[in-house]
Amino acid sequence: MMYNIRGENIEVTPALREYVEKKIGKLERYFDDTDHVHVNVNLKVYNDGQGKIEVTIPIPHLLLRAEERHDDMYAAIDLVTDKLERQIRKHKTKVNRKLRDREKGVKLAAPVPNGAAVAENDEEFEIVRTKHFSLKPMDSEEAILQMNLLGHNFFIFTNAETNRTNIVYRRKDGRYGLIEAN
Repeated sequence: MMYNIRGENIEVTPALREYVEKKIGKLERYFDDTDHVHVNVNLKVYNDGQGKIEVTIPIPHLLLRAEERHDDMYAAIDLVTDKLERQIRKHKTKVNRKLRDREKGVKLAAPVPNGAAVAENDEEFEIVRTKHFSLKPMDSEEAILQMNLLGHNFFIFTNAETNRTNIVYRRKDGRYGLIEAN
């Protein structure tokens, strides 16, 4: 891993740099090729003495980012490392679940290192219904009438003036909003 460690209102001492690299370096076990992984670390200290650490690790198809505040900078580094590890495991679980579902029962799930348990309450996004329909050219007022007639909270239509896809929706305050696609 290649580290870019910066300090704002704090000097990045060799001991602090070594601790950051040691703790975040433990995440290497989750990556196949760590030679091209760039880790951006930003350390800040505020006037009240509280420290903040921000870590960003851009990898293909995923951006890992975490930040943490604490009175002790070393404790903040520990906390942010834990957050990053949870993000990695959550992402890995989702990817493995998708692969497993595609293969219809063939288990391709990669084991989590050290037998760490992965939380079972990860968010799942399941599409339970798909609709196909033609978009009728109309103006936004007619679309609102159609939406209210159907009893929906939104309505997709083709704007007759611009010939682009638009969406009208009912706002929480009872008024209406319009989304215009580019």
